[in-house]
Amino acid sequence: MVKNEKVITVKDLKKEYKDVQALRGVSFEVYRNEIFGILGPNGAGKTTTLEIIEGLKQQTSGSCHVLGLDNLSQSALIKKKIGVQLQSSEYLNYLSLEELLVLFASLYKEKIDPLALLKHVGLEDRAKSVVKSLSGGQKQRFTIATALVHKPEILFLDEPTTGLDPQARREMWDFIKELNKQNITIVMTTHYMEEAEYLCNRVAIMDSGKILKMDSPEDLIASLDRLYKLSFFVEKQMPKDFFAEFKSVENLKEEYPKVTLDLGDVEELPGIVQKLKRTNTEYKFLNLKTAKLEDVYLHLTGHSYSEES
Repeated sequence: MVKNEKVITVKDLKKEYKDVQALRGVSFEVYRNEIFGILGPNGAGKTTTLEIIEGLKQQTSGSCHVLGLDNLSQSALIKKKIGVQLQSSEYLNYLSLEELLVLFASLYKEKIDPLALLKHVGLEDRAKSVVKSLSGGQKQRFTIATALVHKPEILFLDEPTTGLDPQARREMWDFIKELNKQNITIVMTTHYMEEAEYLCNRVAIMDSGKILKMDSPEDLIASLDRLYKLSFFVEKQMPKDFFAEFKSVENLKEEYPKVTLDLGDVEELPGIVQKLKRTNTEYKFLNLKTAKLEDVYLHLTGHSYSEES
């Protein structure tokens, strides 16, 4: 990631549809060679933001520049420099993958080696196949291949793993990381927390058309006051003042037989365990987890996050 070189600058972007305000003043910057993620549930404004940057929609107000080009007056030039993978794509079913890539390249007046490009995305053995014969993960990789025919500087991925099974999803993660290593800046939307944590250099958390916070996944998580979640089961109800001496305990929930709490200082954990033993409180399935992006989202919005929403 080249921290000082901005390839996308978005300022106070707003988009209105009659009575619906899809974007409410979105601002961010993307640096060369980073993987920048826009994270949020369906309806947060992620796809609308991408479509404006890509030149597929026009904003109601605000500004957007891609590689120094204005998205409104220089949209045609921008499209020559970016690659776009949409949430869903349709292809001519009577053309093979090889033929389709040649067709896509001709739209950019490019001559390509389709077999080399298919090898690049791990589909060289399917060159003569049609798209409808591909698995979900293979189709996603082919869609990205069509976006790479003109060697774009920036690749936009809109929900690239939606609908994939866990194995195909992780294969796609590895593929995206490999693309990024080839000096391609990647901007992606996702509603999978784990995906954003694993792939992205920086993440913008969106909700209801606004960016709530933006930073690296590590720093977003580190910004929380309570970095650990502790849970366990007990055989009998615990005294109400059991945790009073532990200063970093918050959000205590005792829903018998399960106890859950947030722990700000992990060094208090041994004291909690010792007190459980000292008071002959039988417990099992003691589980300590570090905070995740989902906890950041809950802290920012006050409501829980559903990845399938």
